[in-house]
Amino acid sequence: MDLKTVAVWAVTFLLVVGVLSVTIGRDIINQKQPTLTSFSVIHFSGYLFFLVLPVEILVPYYLSEGYLAIILIFLALVTAVVAQIIDYSLGFLVSEKVIHNLIGSWRYRKYERVIKKYGAIAILVFNLFPLSSPILSLIAGMLRYDFKRFFLFSVSGLVIKYTLLAYGFSLFL
Repeated sequence: MDLKTVAVWAVTFLLVVGVLSVTIGRDIINQKQPTLTSFSVIHFSGYLFFLVLPVEILVPYYLSEGYLAIILIFLALVTAVVAQIIDYSLGFLVSEKVIHNLIGSWRYRKYERVIKKYGAIAILVFNLFPLSSPILSLIAGMLRYDFKRFFLFSVSGLVIKYTLLAYGFSLFL
């Protein structure tokens, strides 16, 4: 790895640690129940293409803290959709060279092939599972993929994922 790549990873790591520290970490240190604000901030951050985090784990954790599934699903959907629209818009506005430098040529080509070959189905599947849907959103924007289709299939996948996750986990509580 070159120095630039190491620097990008270091900054990303520091951003993740910072977001977690000022939200959930602060609540834990103060021995308070995590707040819906911390859920929203972490979840939103995890759907930005440069801070890809496994935010799906937040739903079972917050359910176990006593929050209602419907509220968590709503917040997860709103924060994920807003972040993915930002990812798509950045991809639409920023040059291919900048994106290559941020996520790497190999990753870019991989996601480009997936979108060109599978389109809406890829967007749906990547949003159904804890895959890199934020990066796919960024590339969809770069490729000028139809925004209405992108939005429809992203939201559909997210609704299914978080509904199954929240209500499936609720059965075990």
